[in-house]
Amino acid sequence: MRKIVRIVGLVAGLMAAPAMAPAETLADALVAAYKTSHLLDQNQALLRAADEDAAIAVAKLRPVVDFVAQGGWVKYNNDAPTASLPTANFDAFSSSMSVTASVVIWAGGRGKLQTEAAKESVLATRSALVQVEQQVLLQAVSAYVNLGLAQEIVGLRESNVRVITRELRAAKDRFDVGEITQTDVSQAEAALAAAQANLAAAQGQLMVAREAYKAAIGHYPARLSGLPKTPALPKSLDEAKQVARRGHPSIIQVQHQVKAAEHGVSIAKTAFGPTVSGSAGVNQNLDSGLGNFSVGIQLNQTLYAGGANAATYRQALANKDAASAGLMQTTVSVEQNVGIAWASMAVANASIDASRKQIAAAQRAFDGVREEATLGARTTLDVLNAEQDLLSARASRLEAEANRYIGIYNVLASMGLLTAEHLKLGVPSYDPEAYYNAVKQAPAHSKQGKALDRILKTIGD
Repeated sequence: MRKIVRIVGLVAGLMAAPAMAPAETLADALVAAYKTSHLLDQNQALLRAADEDAAIAVAKLRPVVDFVAQGGWVKYNNDAPTASLPTANFDAFSSSMSVTASVVIWAGGRGKLQTEAAKESVLATRSALVQVEQQVLLQAVSAYVNLGLAQEIVGLRESNVRVITRELRAAKDRFDVGEITQTDVSQAEAALAAAQANLAAAQGQLMVAREAYKAAIGHYPARLSGLPKTPALPKSLDEAKQVARRGHPSIIQVQHQVKAAEHGVSIAKTAFGPTVSGSAGVNQNLDSGLGNFSVGIQLNQTLYAGGANAATYRQALANKDAASAGLMQTTVSVEQNVGIAWASMAVANASIDASRKQIAAAQRAFDGVREEATLGARTTLDVLNAEQDLLSARASRLEAEANRYIGIYNVLASMGLLTAEHLKLGVPSYDPEAYYNAVKQAPAHSKQGKALDRILKTIGD
């Protein structure tokens, strides 16, 4: 009966206790970082600004219609009459309205080239946004793993303080019975003070890690879940570099910049040719009631511009050469970063293996020294030193495991694969084509413009 009562009481206590908040997983943290990143918001807005450049280029291909209304007042004062103009003092008012339309008929393909160049700039900015996304997610992974590491280190330091406290208590007991000297007790006291100082430092690092977590994820953590299995990586460094060369956002970005620079050369060439434009206008004099309609065509050819057109063309050629060289250098840098990330991961793997052996050896040494100390063959300082060696080995392994975990994601980022889509986070990602498709035809006030307003409202929300 007493057992039944205890079981019933335990169940009732569990039901009454507040439900423990679920632990936050790495996927939860990455989703939160993606949703709350101001850096992503900033670069998404820059992409929308680039989209508008494409719309502006399209608008330049269309006619420009101007409406002008004007009015004036003139006071005539003629006190010295002549044969043709008698003495007259009177006021006169004039007013008119006009509507004119003008359009560039031909300019060597300049308008189309400017549109294509703007599109390439949009695509380059999209790739830059992907690179920012990688940066945000890598910071989130680092913040999550480093916070878990800081918590583990605090746990080790707290355990160390408890162990040394017991050692100090045992040293005082042995001193009371005359087995050791006051020096041994003082050494234990000094070791305890050092352990408490290290614990305070670890707790400070934990506070720093919490702030880094909030900056990267968007909120303070409650309870962290264990680290999940890491994403798969290529089997070799060469495969990783091949993936990076094919699809790294930095390389794709510069590729589009090269194409935009090539269009810039073609645009500069058009300045040497003529421009044909047409115009039409309606004018109405409101005072006399007379009006007119006019249509005209104009051919414009610059004969001499002081060398400005030639300089612009040479500048465009230099910009294209610079973009091409930048593409080669970006490829080299991307491959270098892949190699560095791969090497760092290999170093972390080796450190984990070494620290595992170090922990096993340090544990055996600590157990042996402590046993020998009970027999009087070792001093209290020997025991404390062995315990510190064991603590350092455990801390080294935790740091190596954290570095390896972050290193795997760093390899993914160096390959250009650290994205919400590749990680399958399931978060509604920013659609860069939605806004572009809404503005690419340069809408003003129309059904398309209303659709654009809805997109903007959704983005703002």
